[in-house]
Amino acid sequence: MSIFSSKNVKLLSGPLNLQNPVTVQILGICSALAVTVKLKNAIVMGLSVIVVTAISNLVISMLRNYIPSRIRIIVQLVIVATMVILVDQVLKAFVYDVSKQLSVYVGLIITNCIIMGRLEAFAMGNKPWPSFLDGLGNGAGYAMILIIIAFFRELFGSGTLMGFQIMPKAFYEAGYVNNGMMIMPAMALILVGCIIWFQRSYNKELIEKE
Repeated sequence: MSIFSSKNVKLLSGPLNLQNPVTVQILGICSALAVTVKLKNAIVMGLSVIVVTAISNLVISMLRNYIPSRIRIIVQLVIVATMVILVDQVLKAFVYDVSKQLSVYVGLIITNCIIMGRLEAFAMGNKPWPSFLDGLGNGAGYAMILIIIAFFRELFGSGTLMGFQIMPKAFYEAGYVNNGMMIMPAMALILVGCIIWFQRSYNKELIEKE
């Protein structure tokens, strides 16, 4: 079987739309509220989750036939915690300022429902390569939503993107004021709701049958 067969490609592309972990499965909402005030933070958090989810899925899949059923959750937590610690140390070494802003939220990746859900639902029953792709796809789907939310929150809340001023100075001279509501956690939840509405409006497969 080709490593990029249609089935494997679907593992990557599915979570970006019809199987998105945030907007369809409604997982990982808390971090969407917490780390999306700035685009840079959202990108770093998204990449961190991609790495942890993909590698954890791969390792669990490789060990799945050797993990006793009664301790599988403990083993999964140990592997995820190890990956999170490694990612946290890399962030502190290379993007220390972002690491400080993300604070405890990097550590809380350990409890992210998306990661534990994919380990249980997919990695424990599938081969390493599909499991790696599944983790990669779900991590990317999560990161995509974070980046979209952070883009609008930083742009309209601070007038910047990635720390660079985007809103023209002339706008402020004409009376424009940054929208303070955009940097409040409630606005992140509203934006998630808008994304869910938009996605379901254009994907009839997601509309629940009565």
